[in-house]
Amino acid sequence: MSDISDVSLAYQGGKRIEWADRSMPVLRQIRERFAGERPLDGWRVAACMHVTTETACLIRTLQAGGASVALAASNPLSTQDDVAAALVQEDGVEVFARAGIDREGYYAHIHQVLETGPDLVLDDGCDLVNTLHIDRTDLISTVKAGCEQTTTGVIRLHQMAREGALRFPVVAVNDTDTKHMFDNRYGTGQSTLDGIIRATNTLLAGKTIVIAGFGYCGRGLAERARGLGARVVITEIDPVKALDAALQGFAVQPMSEAARHGDVFITVTGNRDVVSGEHLAAMKDGAILANSGHFDVEIDVRALDDLAVEIHHGVRPQADEYVLADGRRLVLLAEGRLVNLAAAEGHPAAVMDMSFADQALTCAWLAGAHETLSPAVHDVPKEIDTEVARLKLDSMAISIDLLTPEQEDYLHSWRLGS
Repeated sequence: MSDISDVSLAYQGGKRIEWADRSMPVLRQIRERFAGERPLDGWRVAACMHVTTETACLIRTLQAGGASVALAASNPLSTQDDVAAALVQEDGVEVFARAGIDREGYYAHIHQVLETGPDLVLDDGCDLVNTLHIDRTDLISTVKAGCEQTTTGVIRLHQMAREGALRFPVVAVNDTDTKHMFDNRYGTGQSTLDGIIRATNTLLAGKTIVIAGFGYCGRGLAERARGLGARVVITEIDPVKALDAALQGFAVQPMSEAARHGDVFITVTGNRDVVSGEHLAAMKDGAILANSGHFDVEIDVRALDDLAVEIHHGVRPQADEYVLADGRRLVLLAEGRLVNLAAAEGHPAAVMDMSFADQALTCAWLAGAHETLSPAVHDVPKEIDTEVARLKLDSMAISIDLLTPEQEDYLHSWRLGS
């Protein structure tokens, strides 16, 4: 039933999954626990996620807990065909994913995983849940709950909930500290620059890097870009975040001003047209455009098409050159999609260890708690976030202090003063 590119790649994919697993000690501990406890026995899981080595480690953990899993890709450019083959051949997972598949094929794969009649859905950007609520309402009755692991997806889910459209409870796994803070700040911060360097072989030291958005992703990017010797400019719409950036020593400008000076532009906002046609027209020759927000709408690629008199596809892997009427050249990476996954390998496995540990423990919790939850967006229980952080510290051989009984009493009493 699976639809993958080449099953003969399974051995290679299996070796790469094993390599990632070495850097995911928290998920390994949870997998061992799941094998004994079987919290997901009999549950059917449909997932729309990046088909990467780290995701494979999560899928194996859910299987250890008793779940049967069907997996579709959440981004055609991030699919690792050898990993898809290994999951099918070695683990018996139904996988619907091919690197570079077109939009029609992408949604066909989402429909195929939904046709497995899932009890639980795992999403990365809300396309799976969205398709279920718009095109496959006939299948909603079997779904007990869901998880969402991206900022963009959580935003869409909150909109659905406000309009009364959401039909089952979904947990915002993205919003745990061990996911939101570390995945976005340290994972996106490193992997985005990795993708840009791989795609362009450019030296970032001395360059002006314009980062659109100063949330956790933008902050991580700014810190690492500065560490590589770049001049960093932040664009923002939120006065508090803009002030934070300024007090950390970064230049803060509107995009209309930054567009004239930047050498590299990186969008991480979750919104559309952050780099518009007006901005593109003002950029200097050789400017590099990269997106690390979820969808390919942050850079207005249609406007770029309209401005160009020539397009040279594939000047380097994942790099297309757009020549403007006056001879200036703009270089778009990964077609405006996630540059860290299309041009590199996404977040390091050590970061995804925490994100997917959150995901696995939340799935197990939902198996017992879903009947008590309303059709809305819910937070991950704090105990899960704390447990993942504790396990991660243990794996790093780091110890921390514990409160004494007297300190516990002090924190919980209002009668004790100075």
